Amino acid sequence: MPSTPHRSVAAALSFNGGFVDTLGFLALQGLFTAHVTGNFVTLGVSIVHGTSGAIAKMLALPVFVLVVGLSHLAAVMINRRGLAPLRPLLIAHTVLLALFALFGVCFGPFSDSDSGLALLTGMTGVAAMAIQNAVSRQHMKGAPPTTLMTGNVTQLAVDVFALFEQRDPEQRAAIRLRLKPVVHNLLGFALGCIVAALCYLLCGLWGLIVPVVVALVVCFCLFGKVGDPA
Repeated sequence: MPSTPHRSVAAALSFNGGFVDTLGFLALQGLFTAHVTGNFVTLGVSIVHGTSGAIAKMLALPVFVLVVGLSHLAAVMINRRGLAPLRPLLIAHTVLLALFALFGVCFGPFSDSDSGLALLTGMTGVAAMAIQNAVSRQHMKGAPPTTLMTGNVTQLAVDVFALFEQRDPEQRAAIRLRLKPVVHNLLGFALGCIVAALCYLLCGLWGLIVPVVVALVVCFCLFGKVGDPA
């Protein structure tokens, strides 16, 4: 099972995943910053309806893959020096979220999401969420994914129905223990989507400050209280 600090911050990162994906989608003509494969669908919509955003959606996947790969290489280099990679990766993630918010506030709103400034803003958001995906998958010690909710929903369904047929008390307890972080991440992601929509209605792209604050709190919780986790 995930360690306590990782389990406690996974829901917060899930909130950020839902928030950034939703607000980015609203502000950047349907660009997914976290679920980049979804951009293939919205790319088809852009082509059919002749709306802007096709370039951003085509760039999102290679940018995402590149940043995930660079995050992995950075983690390997940091490990070779006998240090834990989680701290610098989360710092880089927070810096990119801050730049995403800065570019969004300074240059947005975007009437053409394929303009240079819109592409810069969108790809910065994609890069930030790529690092979060890499951190979640490789450095969160077994915590459920913080952006890929399809897998979490699948695990939730499997475990809920397993509880119906499982009679062994120890097995049932293990399933319940496994369910808790999955449910927390799902709720965090859903809450992030809702809050992002409300923030966009109330204050537009200024809402991008919220995930920056959450990321800073995550860094404080991991490093300020429990030291430098692996």
